[in-house]
Amino acid sequence: MRSVKKGGLGLVAATLAGVGLAISAPAQALPISECIAPADPGGGWDFTCRSVGKLLLELDLVESPVQITNMPGGVGAVAFARVESNRADDSDLVVATSTVGVTQIAQGKYPGGADTMRWLAMLGTDVGVILVDDDSEYESLEQLMTTMVEDTGALAVAGSSGAGGWDHIRALMLAKEAGLPDEQIGNLRWVQFDGGGPAVTQMMGGHVDVVSTDLGEIAGFIESGDVRVLAVLSEEPLPAPFDDLPTAASQGYDVAGYNWRGFYTGGEVSDEDYAAMVDDLKSLYDSDEWKTVAKQNGLVPLWRGGDEFNGFVLETIDQVESISREIGVIE
Repeated sequence: MRSVKKGGLGLVAATLAGVGLAISAPAQALPISECIAPADPGGGWDFTCRSVGKLLLELDLVESPVQITNMPGGVGAVAFARVESNRADDSDLVVATSTVGVTQIAQGKYPGGADTMRWLAMLGTDVGVILVDDDSEYESLEQLMTTMVEDTGALAVAGSSGAGGWDHIRALMLAKEAGLPDEQIGNLRWVQFDGGGPAVTQMMGGHVDVVSTDLGEIAGFIESGDVRVLAVLSEEPLPAPFDDLPTAASQGYDVAGYNWRGFYTGGEVSDEDYAAMVDDLKSLYDSDEWKTVAKQNGLVPLWRGGDEFNGFVLETIDQVESISREIGVIE
């Protein structure tokens, strides 16, 4: 654990200063002290901040609890803008992000490009789920897809991203696989909420029919039995405790939609502080504690950090931009 040591060095500095000599202590990277979750409590970004913040303390990678700041708005755009304008050089600040946030950047919905920030690391990947209320008339993915294709505007589909966001794109990919014509894609009714949790709550209240989101955001609703998962968008069945959830692929729909979880920091953070934060996150990732937390919440542990992660983010943006053009989200 990094810490600013007091005592010996301070006394030496004071003594030398007292006899007219100047000395400067070497700069030391600060530990992570704050994590911004760009959404309301209960969503995937909130989970990312809270679980990682808790483990940083438990693993003695920080000296005091990490402050969690919820900053919803614009599917992460508000937090992005705040860091860019006011906190670009805060060396102890990390911001939770994911495929959802990068999708927004790819579509020009953030106040800056990927090079505005420094991309720290990803710790795991979530998987998309398509779910309905436990009292819904839809018992299978096939039933849902039949309605979506034959009467596209009949269903209100919700998620934690705006139109053209990752949750929306995954639903459209599934509908296209089911046979929805390209000219009908724009007729799908999409409702945005700041988080998968709020989307499910609104669905349970009868305000929307279907939710497309990440498993990690709504795992608690699955465990309580309040929702019915019609498909998980993974190539293979998930590990326990979600191994009984049907994949879209097993039902004849060749669609996968993953959402990685990670962090960025301000674009003016020094190389030293950036490297220190990457090192701390790697130490956390390597722990058994993180593997346990990840799997319990439907995440597949997966590490990319530093320059490798930065390159991955840029590649993802190119891919999402291409898909967005295919489905007509951007020109």
